[in-house]
Amino acid sequence: MPGLNFDDLSIYYQLGKRVAYLRSLKGLSQLDLALAAGLAPSFVSEVEKGKRNPSLKTLVRLSEALDVSLEELLRGIGPL
Repeated sequence: MPGLNFDDLSIYYQLGKRVAYLRSLKGLSQLDLALAAGLAPSFVSEVEKGKRNPSLKTLVRLSEALDVSLEELLRGIGPL
């Protein structure tokens, strides 16, 4: 990702791990989550790998699909 520093990448990685964790707690596959959020399965995969920077709108869609608040989705994510 051009123009990104290590802290940016760390945050994307943390977010991806958090989405994957919450998804697994709910017993959802990436496909299930993608369909519920109205996203492409490949996009969900890339978010979980820390390769995408989802917009606020996308974060809201993911939180709704996971049935958690946006605050819960972002809990623990930040600079190390």
